[in-house]
Amino acid sequence: MRGILPGGHWDPTGVLHREFELAMLTGREEELLVQTRRAETASLVTAVLSRGVRRLGDISPVTEDIARQLLIADRQYLLLKLRQQTFGDLVRADLFCPWADCGQRVSIEFGIDDLPVEEATERAPLYTLTLSPHARGGDDAAQREVSFRLPNGADQEAVSALLAGNEAEALSLVLVRAIQRIGSFAPPGPERVAALSPLARAEIEAEMERVAPKIELSMDTVCSECGRAFVVPFDLHRCFFGELYTDSD
Repeated sequence: MRGILPGGHWDPTGVLHREFELAMLTGREEELLVQTRRAETASLVTAVLSRGVRRLGDISPVTEDIARQLLIADRQYLLLKLRQQTFGDLVRADLFCPWADCGQRVSIEFGIDDLPVEEATERAPLYTLTLSPHARGGDDAAQREVSFRLPNGADQEAVSALLAGNEAEALSLVLVRAIQRIGSFAPPGPERVAALSPLARAEIEAEMERVAPKIELSMDTVCSECGRAFVVPFDLHRCFFGELYTDSD
């Protein structure tokens, strides 16, 4: 299977790689999953992508280091395509209606290709944002511009241990890793990033959201019993690895 990433990988020479080619998953990947069932998911995604992606642009093989540098949405997209290639396009799931006075089992199904994919609005290895005067606390030129890269798989691995216990700390660590320059300070260091105002952080996060590629992993559905609507989050990792675990067992 071949395709185009919604974002893309910038190599050290400044070349953007978006076209990919997938290999068929084999028993070696199933053995990997059996051996690492308790490993945190981000590292497991990296390991599977390095085995499942045969080529990325002119890059072959795709090592774990390359898979780790891919943007989060690109990693999700590749995992979706590997799932589609391995188990087919159709996803079926059973869940319970969240309305307390109902709680009946609801069956849903959808196709991988039905999930909305939004390509990056701008493509660059680094993005620069001019903070508003309120965000930087006045007309301080030293804090005016911020340059950042988009979060990637390495960031996911770095914060995975924090997510369950302290999501705010995890998000702060992602910003520390992603922000490459604040004014004339490059790299700015954790202390300078921590000193950013809440409004500055919000403006940076909003700009990251605006320029990043996105995959919609939730869908609207209606309970067949009570007729009320609710939103279903699609847990891609649980679906993909759960199916591989089941197949391996």
